[in-house]
Amino acid sequence: MLPSPRSCFALLLCVLCACGDGSSSEITVGFVSNGVDPFWTIAGAGAAEGAREFSVKAISRFPNEGIADQQRIVEDLIAMGVKGIAISPIDPVNQRGFLDATAQRCALITQDSDAVGSKRICYVGMDNYSAGRMCGALVREALPQGGEVMIFIGRIEQENARRRRQGAIDEILGRSHDPDRFDPPGQALTAGPFTIIDTRTDGFDKARAKANVEDALARHAELDAVVGLFAYNVPACMEALRGAGKLGVIKVIGFDEAEECLAGIAAGTVVGTVVQNPFEYGRQSVRILAGLARGDRSVLPKDNILSVPARVIRKAEVDDFRKQVRAHLEAGR
Repeated sequence: MLPSPRSCFALLLCVLCACGDGSSSEITVGFVSNGVDPFWTIAGAGAAEGAREFSVKAISRFPNEGIADQQRIVEDLIAMGVKGIAISPIDPVNQRGFLDATAQRCALITQDSDAVGSKRICYVGMDNYSAGRMCGALVREALPQGGEVMIFIGRIEQENARRRRQGAIDEILGRSHDPDRFDPPGQALTAGPFTIIDTRTDGFDKARAKANVEDALARHAELDAVVGLFAYNVPACMEALRGAGKLGVIKVIGFDEAEECLAGIAAGTVVGTVVQNPFEYGRQSVRILAGLARGDRSVLPKDNILSVPARVIRKAEVDDFRKQVRAHLEAGR
């Protein structure tokens, strides 16, 4: 079994600062998440591994109070003299001015979620639109005759969330590939045998995430599947369905590698999940920032995007995937 969320947070405290060899004190870089979650514990472990491998000091920070908290953390890191920061912007459009100002003060890259059009140097992460389509394919696999679907996600303001959601919608409805398409929430979408009833957001509030699912179950008796697009959404879906006596009846399709989700896949109550590689987000971000701090621009990826592919986890892959996650967490100690 993977560590519980409680033990994950304990490990998180151990990777807030990670140093390489004796030369690491010469260069310090920052790694900033968009919230607090076991997903980010794994990313922090990757940053710690990158610090050792590329002989720098990496400071990982995990804001839990939204944009203001994230921006305060960035200011603190700059005041500490970091040479570069890898950030997952919470709201890249409204943070554009802040991100551009930060890029004038230190090397700035984005990871996990991009800020297209900003002065960030490069992006490290997956193609969220394509990953969303992978999730949509799981929905079609689970409901070969079609059905009614509800989507749950934390924020749509984040670039990764918006594209991930759109990819899932487009695949479920059998649409063409168009990462720039956007269907506003609050409306039902129908094509062929599928109807996406709505998308519910929770702003990273886990109690609200569960309440959203409970409300959907109360309002839509014919609901066939629920899709959770942030790591904590699937556990919230499972808890609400269990309380309603519908876990194993209504299909659950997930995203990311929350242990509750993996346990559900192993038990057959979750169809599958699309996983990222947060360990590599952390490690590759530190690698790039370390190189830039040393004046080596050869570390930059082609077209300034370092793609870290997503993958689908079904029941047959759960055990091997758990072992991989455990190894990543151990590597970050």
